[in-house]
Amino acid sequence: MAEVLSQSQIDALMKEMRSGGKTEKKEDSGKEEKKYRKYDFYSPKKITKDKIKLLKGIYDNYSRIASSRLNGILRINCELEVLAVEEQRFYEFSNALSENDIFITQSLKLPGVSKKPPVLVHISQAPMLSMIDRLLGGDGSDVEGVDSSYSYTDIELSLYQKIMGYFLDFTLDAWSSYVHLETENVALEENPSLFQEISLDETIAIIILNIVTGSTEGKITVCFPRMLLSEMFAIIDSSKHRADINEVDEIDSRNTILSKITRSSLTVHASLGKSEVSVQDIRDLRPGDVIDLGKQNGSEIELLIGGKQWFSGTLGTFKKNSAVLVSGRMDKEPDEESAEEKEKEDIVSVPAE
Repeated sequence: MAEVLSQSQIDALMKEMRSGGKTEKKEDSGKEEKKYRKYDFYSPKKITKDKIKLLKGIYDNYSRIASSRLNGILRINCELEVLAVEEQRFYEFSNALSENDIFITQSLKLPGVSKKPPVLVHISQAPMLSMIDRLLGGDGSDVEGVDSSYSYTDIELSLYQKIMGYFLDFTLDAWSSYVHLETENVALEENPSLFQEISLDETIAIIILNIVTGSTEGKITVCFPRMLLSEMFAIIDSSKHRADINEVDEIDSRNTILSKITRSSLTVHASLGKSEVSVQDIRDLRPGDVIDLGKQNGSEIELLIGGKQWFSGTLGTFKKNSAVLVSGRMDKEPDEESAEEKEKEDIVSVPAE
């Protein structure tokens, strides 16, 4: 019995006949498939992208400050660069440390905020040993053979704390434009596995920086607990809100004052002229007498506001009423002009010999 082909087999056979028996091959574009990081819906992100962006901007400034100051302290070219700013769980940071690693804990004092978890700062061994060697007078190049099992000596631990003090000062300077920070307790943690001030499931922000000291390269990791960051961001947001309110209030008050001033009324006096008359003539004045003001008809007169001349004008009529045509505005007040004239009079010219 002949085999009965299915519809899909018939379509494939017809397609092969049209293509001349050549099967189409997918062209390899040569582009690697983009890898995506899996999102854990059981532990959603708690630090927003704008806060991550703010942290990156702060630590870009931190890198510039640290680079310039370390150049002078170590007398060698030092470069720092922010590699990544991520949100993680504390156990991810803790598990990445070995038994011989040590880090610094720094408690920050915020205005109006009770005690919060500290900030952790860790520097990999190679750049730290290179900096210690530079402080002891070496060139910092004898650390390439050091492995992860190396343990710091007591002298090196003392110098470690001294160097980390510089980095903690850089932290305060980098944050100074956003929030005023003060350090309370700075401690050296020699056993990362016993550190319990932050729970393992606590959300943290990790800032990873690359540091290059001469020919040595390593990483600096800064760990911010979310509880501490929330308080810091709240202070920053409130200060921005107060600044916006103050700016709006200042603009509103200025507009209110200007609107009230524009609605107020001022008396304008037209000074037709001045004349000197003796007391005897004033005594003999009678209705119908004429006083010569020393000005011709149509000459300019002064317009006074508050007893000071602001404008000059010409006397005339408007709708059968006496009026003044404003012809000019005084650039300077009379007091300023008289002060300048007085300064000119005080200048003593000395003839050349």
